[in-house]
Formats: sequence, C-alpha cells, structure tokens
Amino acid sequence: MHNNTPNPKPLEHLEEWEDFLKERYPEGSTPAVATPVFRATDTDKKEVEFRNYEADARPTVREFYRLNHQFQSYEFGQAKRADFLKLERKAMTVWQAMEFLNTLIDDSDPDTDLSQLQHLLQTAEHIRRDGHPRWFILTGLIHDLGKILCLFGEPQWAVVGDTFPVGCAFSPKIVFPKFFEANPDSQNPRFQTPAGIYKEGCGLDKVNLSWGHDEYLYHVVKGKLPAEGLAMIRYHSCYPIHREGEYDFLLNDEDRRLMEWVLKFNPYDLYTKSHEKPDVEKLRPFYEDLINEFLPGELRW
Repeated sequence: MHNNTPNPKPLEHLEEWEDFLKERYPEGSTPAVATPVFRATDTDKKEVEFRNYEADARPTVREFYRLNHQFQSYEFGQAKRADFLKLERKAMTVWQAMEFLNTLIDDSDPDTDLSQLQHLLQTAEHIRRDGHPRWFILTGLIHDLGKILCLFGEPQWAVVGDTFPVGCAFSPKIVFPKFFEANPDSQNPRFQTPAGIYKEGCGLDKVNLSWGHDEYLYHVVKGKLPAEGLAMIRYHSCYPIHREGEYDFLLNDEDRRLMEWVLKFNPYDLYTKSHEKPDVEKLRPFYEDLINEFLPGELRW
C-alpha cells in the first residue's frame, strides 16, 4: 500500500476531465460496446484516434492521468473501500449532500459560473424534459454526489477520471496506457493475464474497479434504486467498457443489458451543461419530493 502518495491538483478544475471526455467521445459518436467484437482495421483506426486525443490533451490532464494510472492499483482500491465504505464520515439527506458538495467551489473554471448544485439540477432537468422515469431523473440528480470525496481530503486522481478493472491486465484502450508501467500491478504476474484474478463471464459485481466517486456513491445508495439506476451511478465513468467495448469477457448477460442503460445516461452526463442557471428554489419542492420517494431521511456517507 502507498502511504506517501502525492496530493497535487493536476487539473485546473474537476470539469476539465469531462471536457477531455467530450473531445474523445463527441456527441453522437457510436460506442464500441454495441459491437464488442472488433475487426483488426477498426481496432487500428481507434488506436490512431486515441493517440491523437493523447497528443492534444492539456498538460494538466496528462499529469492527472499519470498520477491516476500510477496509483490506482488493486491494493489501493481495496484500502479505500475498507476506509470509505464504512460510511461513517457523515449522516446527511440527499439535499444536504448536494449543498455540502456545493461548498466545493471552483473559481478557476473559466467555462462556467454555475455551482455544483446547479450542474446536478441541469442534468436532472434534461432527463425530466425527455420524459424518463422518476428513478432515472433522480439518478441524474445524484450521480456525481460521490465527488464529496474531494471534501474528505481525497486527491483528484482518486475521485474522478475514467474507471477500469483492476486485478487483471490493463487494456491498451484506456487513455494514456503507457502510464500504467509505473503501476505496481504491472509487475504482478497474477494481474497480467486478461482475466487476472477473475473468471471469464463472472459479472462485474465480482470485479473490482479503480476507486472513485462512482463506486463510493453506488455503495451509499445500494439497494435503494432500481438496478438500472445503480448501474448508471457505478459505471458511468467506466469508458473502457461502455464506450471502448473492452473487458467484454468479464461481463455476463445482465451486465450487457445494464450497459445499454449506462449508454442512455451518458449523453446527459456529458452534453447537458450550459450557462443557463436552473432556479434552485423553484425546483427544490419537486426534487425533495422525488428524493423522499426513493432516498428518504439521512443517508450514511
């Protein structure tokens, strides 16, 4: 376990990672998960495109991924689960958690003057306007609440970023794959076969993903939302699986069904932010009623 990991802020603002994702996966691009069996020519083309994204990335994004890939090991994730999934740090309602996240003020973001709470409401309101079920709207509202890990002192690279399986070989389609050379798991033979410590077809419930806000929030609300909503929360940052079509051999049929819902959610996650400010007080009664339907009272965080 690494006890002396650095705690810099490589990103200029947390949303800089999402800006990078929008460059990698432009709106309307076809996800590879829909066709997980690739032709060699398709794979070659994607790798070329991927290298272009890497070359154009800002230095702050490169540094973010360097730290993420170096320290997001199997052992690191296990230690974070043992620590944070005790859920002993705070007791808060969902709305209180939103207000708590709102204290994560980011004055350095030049692209928006919206608060974290307004970002959450923007996502939920777009889902609501498209007529999706109430649980889907709520999922949009809360999906990023796990970012309160930053307020518990966690560095950016342990909160946001693409998530990926650990305990098996790192896919070359994860962005900046060369940075995994510094990860201790790259030197562990147990973790360097395609399936690693897992069995093919075992299902993602049996697979450990790199640690971050997705996994944390999933455990906070586990058992309180439909499986589709929980999958959106847990896997929305797992771009190697739901966008690149990697690790398909670990998935079972239920995972593949749920990934279709993750893909339905993805456009709302990345492409709904604008400068139009939601009216928080006007919207609050609707969303507090929605919260009370599925996640009443205080939750453990």
